[in-house]
Amino acid sequence: MINNELIPHLFRQEYGKMTAVLCHQFGLDQIGLAEDIVSDTFSDALESWPHRGIPANPTAWLYRVAKNKTINILKRRQLEFNLYNQQLSDFSKIEFSEELIADSQLRMIFAICHPELPNEARIALALKVLCGFGVEEIANAFLTTKDVINKRLYRTKKYLRAHQTDLDTIDQYDIKRRMDSVLTTIYLLFNEGYYSESNDSIVRKDLCLEALRLGYILSTSEDTNSNEVKALIALMCFHSSRLEARMGACGQVVLYDDQDSELWDQDLIAKGVEYLNRSSNGDSISKYHLEANIAYWHTVKEDSEEKWKYILTMYDLLLLKEKSSVAALNRTYAVYKLGGEEAAAKDAYKLNLYQNQYYYVLLAELHSQKDKQKSMNYLETAYNLAKTEPEKNLIHSKISQLAYAC
Repeated sequence: MINNELIPHLFRQEYGKMTAVLCHQFGLDQIGLAEDIVSDTFSDALESWPHRGIPANPTAWLYRVAKNKTINILKRRQLEFNLYNQQLSDFSKIEFSEELIADSQLRMIFAICHPELPNEARIALALKVLCGFGVEEIANAFLTTKDVINKRLYRTKKYLRAHQTDLDTIDQYDIKRRMDSVLTTIYLLFNEGYYSESNDSIVRKDLCLEALRLGYILSTSEDTNSNEVKALIALMCFHSSRLEARMGACGQVVLYDDQDSELWDQDLIAKGVEYLNRSSNGDSISKYHLEANIAYWHTVKEDSEEKWKYILTMYDLLLLKEKSSVAALNRTYAVYKLGGEEAAAKDAYKLNLYQNQYYYVLLAELHSQKDKQKSMNYLETAYNLAKTEPEKNLIHSKISQLAYAC
């Protein structure tokens, strides 16, 4: 791997680990200092490696430089941090061991997911601190500006500094109290990638993979490896298995019926089945269990009455647990696959999702055989509501197909 590929790859892979370990050592109130040390370490790599060559073990090099920078900064700021010699000596023993990294990242997830913080704040900070995303990448993912993200990150860090300063204070009580918040953050982070309106397909895929990585971290600890965690991992595996098939060669969105199942990742599907089976040994069924079951059946390409009956039942149960316009729209599609256009149209008109482009795409599909002009009107409405070029390209292609059929 050449230099201009290696360093960004390592940054994404190691930034969150190194920051979590340093925050574990310094306290969460020094998160800015931890990020500065890690950023300076990668700056040194950018300056050194092109001229001196890539180290035999690049990751170990980064850890060693970060450790040395930490010790040097502590020596310079000893009075500022009010550290005594013995405390300084303890900090000098910092190591980036696998055990410490895993423990630190797990604690960071629960620290960031403070239940009083809004969802967008938790997601932005998780992307920055745990996943190594730059501010511009986060802004692209949220379709906003760097200034907005910088302000959001500043307010979030300020809140955490005021309410928690030591990752060691994360205990069983916090884990239990914040688990829903953690799962919601990872779930929304994944959805931000999977259903993203960003034009950047690389960022979209990375968001999904980072959410899946955070889920795996939760599954490595007995304290956090709940059935809900395993169900969420299964859900993300099933969806991730179809990532390559959801985007066409020209960047257009590819809807489910048009996807090439040969592009589905069978290894991820198998892993999803494994986690879903492991999540089923309890009495309670979470929304993640229901969505994971729906996602599994979407990895079965063949249409059958059994498949769509099962999916419809899962959507009915899901809507009893949590009202969701997306779930209601998807349920209507299941009704269409089972009962035909008229039954689905009757349900669709009850939804009134007038600001959702895919609502009109579905209505167009339901009328495409019996009223092509009405179908065309719905597609034109959908096109006007679409926010990104991939969505517009998808709808434009459907308009062209319908016009050709006329």
